[in-house]
Amino acid sequence: MSIKRKISLVVSDVDGTILTEDKVLTDRARNAVLALHRAGIYFAITSGRPPLGMAMLIDPLELSTPLAGFNGGLFVKRDFTIIEQKTLPFEVARQSIDLLHQKEVDVWLYCGNDWLITKPDGAHVVRETWTVKFQPTIVPDYEDRLSQVTKIVGVSDDFDLVRKCELDAQARFGAHASATRSQNYYLDITNKAANKGAVVDYHAKSLGVPIDEIVTIGDGLNDVLMFKRSGFSIAMGNASDEVKAQANTVTDSYNDEGFAKAIETIVLRSINQ
Repeated sequence: MSIKRKISLVVSDVDGTILTEDKVLTDRARNAVLALHRAGIYFAITSGRPPLGMAMLIDPLELSTPLAGFNGGLFVKRDFTIIEQKTLPFEVARQSIDLLHQKEVDVWLYCGNDWLITKPDGAHVVRETWTVKFQPTIVPDYEDRLSQVTKIVGVSDDFDLVRKCELDAQARFGAHASATRSQNYYLDITNKAANKGAVVDYHAKSLGVPIDEIVTIGDGLNDVLMFKRSGFSIAMGNASDEVKAQANTVTDSYNDEGFAKAIETIVLRSINQ
């Protein structure tokens, strides 16, 4: 497949997209991004991760664009200086935490570049620490940080419970916050304006790139909003059928070089025709 339009920017999700299931950036994926740079195409990444959790990608991918963490809740420079952040309203933050605690779901808070937890032995803490390559700060409670919250994460290995929490949070806070699952076990609650569609808009404005010259690629439900804000969208082969249905085309799985293949056979081939 080729794209019948000019391509100026590619915006990619991180986990499940540019990284494999084992959180590895393959040589082929790296080389595909470097080929974009050589072709004069901007490349940007966005994730539900904190920006510090994407630090290991800056040099290998030769990134020059800001990192968009927390699904667009926090934009930082290469040195992690904060450019822009969108925090949750105080009452939404407090009530979101109460809702998750009532459901007996673990709660993490992100404030700026800080990751705060109350249960060091909680679900996925060890795995997340390995993934993002930095340690959380353990606090007794979150009471004195509720005016500074960039993202709240509900964590549980009861996937059905996380889905129900998502629906409850959307029903209760939908006018003031975004609540979406970034993984089956993670519910991300962020400012209403912090979503990947807004990330595309941010880069379009800051780089002076028309929306229809932007290609987006991702695997999760939280990537659908950026699909809708771009000229062409690509879903990963490991995405759900629901996500695939929202994209213009589908590439292979993240464990079968799906990201690299999409860049090579769709994006780069299109500009070389």
